[in-house]
Parts: sequence; structure tokens; C-alpha cells
Amino acid sequence: MALTNVPHSTSDANTGTARSTPTPVVTDPEIKADIAKFRRMLDGYLAGQIDEDVFRVFRLTNGIYGQRQGGQNQMVRIRMPYGAVSAEQFDTIADLTERYSRGWAHITTRQNIQMHFVQLPDIPEFLEHLGAVGLSSREACGDTVRNVQGCHLAGACPFEVIDISAWADAANEHFLRNPLGQRLPRKFKINFSGCETDCGQAMFNDAGVIAVTRQRDDGSIEAGFRVFVAGGLGASPHAALAVEDFTAKEDLMPTLESILRVFDQTGNRDNKLRARMKWVVDELGWEETQRRILATRKLLPASATWPGGIPDVVAERGDEPAGLAALTSGAPTPVGQGVSVIIGARATTADFDRWEAANVVRGVANGTVSAYAWCELGDVTAAQLRGLGSIVREFAVDARVSNRQNVVLRDLDEAQLPALFDRLTELGMAQPGAELVRDVVSCPGADTCGLAVTQSRGLAKAIGEALAAEGLDEVGGVRINISGCMNSCGQHHVADIGFFGVERRAHGQSAPGYQMLLGGYVGQETIHFGDKALRLPAKTAAEATVRVLRRFVDEREAGEAFRSWLDRAGGARSVASGLRDLDAFPEPADAPEFYIDFDETAPFVPDIGESECAT
Repeated sequence: MALTNVPHSTSDANTGTARSTPTPVVTDPEIKADIAKFRRMLDGYLAGQIDEDVFRVFRLTNGIYGQRQGGQNQMVRIRMPYGAVSAEQFDTIADLTERYSRGWAHITTRQNIQMHFVQLPDIPEFLEHLGAVGLSSREACGDTVRNVQGCHLAGACPFEVIDISAWADAANEHFLRNPLGQRLPRKFKINFSGCETDCGQAMFNDAGVIAVTRQRDDGSIEAGFRVFVAGGLGASPHAALAVEDFTAKEDLMPTLESILRVFDQTGNRDNKLRARMKWVVDELGWEETQRRILATRKLLPASATWPGGIPDVVAERGDEPAGLAALTSGAPTPVGQGVSVIIGARATTADFDRWEAANVVRGVANGTVSAYAWCELGDVTAAQLRGLGSIVREFAVDARVSNRQNVVLRDLDEAQLPALFDRLTELGMAQPGAELVRDVVSCPGADTCGLAVTQSRGLAKAIGEALAAEGLDEVGGVRINISGCMNSCGQHHVADIGFFGVERRAHGQSAPGYQMLLGGYVGQETIHFGDKALRLPAKTAAEATVRVLRRFVDEREAGEAFRSWLDRAGGARSVASGLRDLDAFPEPADAPEFYIDFDETAPFVPDIGESECAT
């Protein structure tokens, strides 16, 4: 619902002038208790009664990050289990962006929605508005079990084995506010995918769940899961490992809790830089880690928290896969990384046809289709948020945000597609984007993050403009991801073309730069981390992207994936050899722009603050 309750006065975050805002009604008792505690803790902190370090840990656990701008500027991250969002939630987020933030929200690579420049004294009121529509920022940050991710096409994917939606809900309900997960050694991430395509990207999470099948002794097929452990990106990426070949449905929740317990018991509490699940495997070895997980699960029924059996929410909602449709022509829409989308040329193909080819997913037995609303760099304005809310209501569909920072509208029928396209066109969200190279993913970068070295969003825009100028922005099957530092919030490790921000030195001055990686991939229960190609000045990274993509388009075989082409081309270092001329800094007097980052006016100065871990 929109903010339309009893008004009261508060101060505007930017001007300090009085304004009228409604008093929201929070009915969920747990959310209500969280907000009341936040208000008490904030009052104590502002009164000097609570130490800075204590309050910092508390607010992070409640999803509130400090920004690099300091002062009372805060980022609020909204926990969105498996990306599900309702019409009234869209409306409320739209109102909040205008009242407390910058007029737009940002979709993250972990299916959260976050807003920046919210003033600390306004946080309790902000949280009340979220709570009135069933949303919370609780445990969206901090050393907790973070937002539980799930495939954005779950329940609509033509290839899924299990609709993981209710399972992701069950995991969220079990671990949110669970005493086991409140003061972990470090953050803990859970992810669900409904099939081996792994659109949910389970292969680089602390606990990644992929739906699979096995044949019983009587020849029948049983659907269940394969649970992967200790995946991670960051400065030291680590591929996830399977706990066992097959986990029965009734054992899934106990398996997840056992992994969490082993992490809580063995994670490094003295050095947060080595405190993730991947470092547990590094210290104990995989066989010992695996043994402890399975041993813990065996005895878990004795625990008061034992979550065995089929969760109630799964029993109520079901988990049957969408299934393949009996298509009269063609085939189900391919999904996942490496999909080679073919769309018509701009000059000869109607805009609707190009959008339909790139952004619509078909092939489920119930006859519905799904469509992507493209959100450039994951940003959604207040007007767009309200427009999406109207679409969800009027078209009687549901929506989820994706890990590639778009919005997926589901349960559509074929007849609705032309009208939906018109509505998205009005909102500026109908560009063919899904699985096309223009769908660049970027973290917030140095715009707000204290850890970022560079303005990653600025590079993303520059790459998009350069690709469009070369007519390459609608090439299919290539993913570009950018992070403002090595921590991989933008997931650069698993992109076909990835970048992370670095400081460069040239002619005695600091300059913004990027490390280019090539060939990252996740899917089919495998993961390849991108190989380092070369370092570049920030100002030439877009040209490097154009050259690599142009060569791929010219040399690839029919339907060939980027990773396959890269291997044929001799690998990342070989491709990089054709880009060496771009790794050159002119004299500052000759080209001062090389020493100024995107979206900045002053010379580049690397300004890295203390980590509040914006992933």
C-alpha cells in the first residue's frame, strides 16, 4: 500500500524543513518488535549511552549500512526473499525513495532492494513504512544469514525440476531471527536453483541448493536436491563443493542447519578476512568439513531447532515444477548464461518483436509466459516503481527482482504481451535487455560504498554507450559485470567480461583503473572464474570491451558460447595481447581526463574507508 495513513510531522532529509508523513500500521509482531528495539538503541546511541562499535554491529544486523559520505547518511537494504515483491510493496518503496532517499531505488545482485542517503534519525520511521507492507531490513546485512536467494523464474521455468519458491520461503522463515544465526563469524549466504541451469547461481554461495532427480530401485524418479557448500567470490574466489550426491526433500532443511552450525563452531572469529565458509574448508580440509556436516545432521533431531520433514509452507503451496508445454512450434525459451539470443536488426524489425525475442520466456505447461522489465544498472525510479505496481495489479501477475538487477513479471498470457510492452515503453523499461550484452551489472561503487576504489557505475554507462555506438549492444549470450573493488559485489568473477576497480600509478600520479577478466561462467553445476587479461586505465576499458566483443562476434561459430570461443582464441592472455595499446597513460597535461574518474570533477584520489561489507 502507499503511504496513506494518519499524517505526522518529521524533517526532510535534505532540507531540514517540516513535512507531513503518514503513520504506518505494522501488524507483524516480530517486525514491530524489531523496530521498537531499533528506536530504543538509536535513542541510546544518539544520547551517548551506547558505544559506537556496539551500535554499528546492531544497525548492520538490522540492514543499515553507513556510507562513504559519513555523517548520518545511511544505506537501507530491504530483505526480499527470492526476490518476490508485491504491488503494494512497489508503491511503498516508491514513496520511500522520494521521502527519504534520492527518488530511485537500486536492485542488488542478491535480490535485495536498497536505498541510499537515508538519514539516521529517520530510520525507525522508514522501517515502520516497510513493516506496514510486510517488508524488513532485518539481517539483510551483518554477520547473519543473509537474504535467501532463489531463481527469479522459479515456478515459471520450462526446465526446472522443483519450483523452489516455497523452499526458499521455508529457509528464510527458519533462519531469520533464529538464535543460531545472530552472531556468526561472518555473513552466511543461501541460494536456491530449480535446475542445473543454476540461474540462482548456487555455485558461489556458502550453501547453494540445486534441484535434481534420482532413480529409485523400482525405476521411479524422485526429485530432491544437491547441496553445495563453501562457494564464494571476493578477493579469493572458491568453487562450491557437493555435500552428497542427493539430499532428499525431508533432509534439506536439516542439512542447511547443519552447515550453519559447523560454520558457527569452526569459522574464524579472530580474522574476518578469513571467516567465510570457504576458509573453513581451507583450514579443515573438505573431507573433514563434509564429515562434520553429515555427523551434525545425523544427531540434529535431538536439537530443539530441528527443522526436519517437509516444511509447512512447502506442504501448503506445493513445489511442482512448471513443466514443458506442448508447443505447436519452436521450443521452450533457453535460459541461463551463454544463451545466444537472436533478435532482428533495428532497421527491419519492430520494437515489440525485438523485445519479445530477448525479454520473454515461454515454455511452461500452464501456458503462462514471463517477461523482463529492464532496469538499467539495477536502478528503478519512483515513477517506474509505481508503474510496476500498477502492472502487477492490472495484469494480475506477480513480480520478482533478479540477480541481474531486473524485474521479472510472471504469470502473463500471450494476449497481454503487446499491452505490457506498451506500458513498459512508457516507463522506459522495454529495451531488449535480458541476456543481451547491454544488460551490464554493476555494484554501487565509489558513489556510496566506502570500500570501492572506482566509480563502477560510470564505467558501466560508458560501456553501454560505446556498445550502442558500435551497434553491439544487442549481441546475445555475453554478460558484463563490474565491481568497484576486488570484493566482487558486482560478481565480476563469473561474467564473460568482468572488471574490478584498482588504483593505477602513471607519471607520478594516481589514476582510476580496472583489471579486466575474461571467461567467467556459472551453470550446469560448474563454475569458472574469469581469467585475468590485463589492467587498463578506466578511460580505455570501454574501448577494450568493444574490441573483445567485436572479435567474438566476428569469430564465433553458430551458437557458440563466449567461454568456448575464448578457449579457441587462446585464452584471456592471448586475447589481451590485442589490447596492449590501450594500457597507456598520456601525460596529465595532455589528457587530464585519464586522471579523473567517471562522474567526478576532481583528480582521482583512492579513498578507501573501513569495511562495512556492502555485499
